Amino acid sequence: MKKVIKLGLILIFLTVSLTYANESYKSKYVGQENRKIKSLSLDDIKELKKGAGWGLAKAAELNGYPGPSHVLKMKEKINLSNQQEKKIETVFINMKEKAIILGNKLIRLEEKLNSEFIKKTITKIKLNKLVLEIEKIRAQLRLVHLNTHLQMPDILNPSQVDLYNKLRGYSKEPCANIPEGHDSVMWKKHNGCK
Repeated sequence: MKKVIKLGLILIFLTVSLTYANESYKSKYVGQENRKIKSLSLDDIKELKKGAGWGLAKAAELNGYPGPSHVLKMKEKINLSNQQEKKIETVFINMKEKAIILGNKLIRLEEKLNSEFIKKTITKIKLNKLVLEIEKIRAQLRLVHLNTHLQMPDILNPSQVDLYNKLRGYSKEPCANIPEGHDSVMWKKHNGCK
């Protein structure tokens, strides 16, 4: 009986070990090998083509520098004057024009890098050149978005900025301030609320 139990435990251990070993090699990128451009999702490409933020302005947004797109969407709630609205629309249009151009450049460069790997024509020289070009465009794109946020406190008054941050859900106590349009259960879960 002891031999049967011992043999059973060994089999369980081996089964668990083999299962764990097989799963530990599985890539978190599974499925992404079918992308046209491996380094960009369809959502990334869509965001870049329309000049959207792509998360590049988080340093500004999350530190109290409003985004023009969001400000315009909540113009009634933060009581924008006509003059403020016109200034912000101009800033937003200028940003969007530049961001679309840079986003499309970034897509083309990522596509070129991807193509070099597909064709097996990549070299160290090509790789260095392409990566530096990609990062230069990414940096320019990030600056376009961050500079736009940087202009907002000059257009908005401090109480509008405070209200913007509150409406966006940014506070020292995120559990006490669930932004409009967010599912309260998911918001609380993502912010570690009890």
